[in-house]
Amino acid sequence: MFRWILTIFIALMLFSAALPWLEKLGVGRLPGDVRFTLFGRTIFLPFASTLLLSLLVLALGRLLR
Repeated sequence: MFRWILTIFIALMLFSAALPWLEKLGVGRLPGDVRFTLFGRTIFLPFASTLLLSLLVLALGRLLR
């Protein structure tokens, strides 16, 4: 259980760090990505981008196996 929590935490940190670079490629601005402002803070929920990146990692994993 702890390994999964640690894995998800690290993946979220990597995605957050890579987000400015990925936005230049169009990831983060897909239909299905939600961005709204609440109490002066911008909240970003990248549903479609996460799905796209997950599918790419899955396909890459299948090819390398």
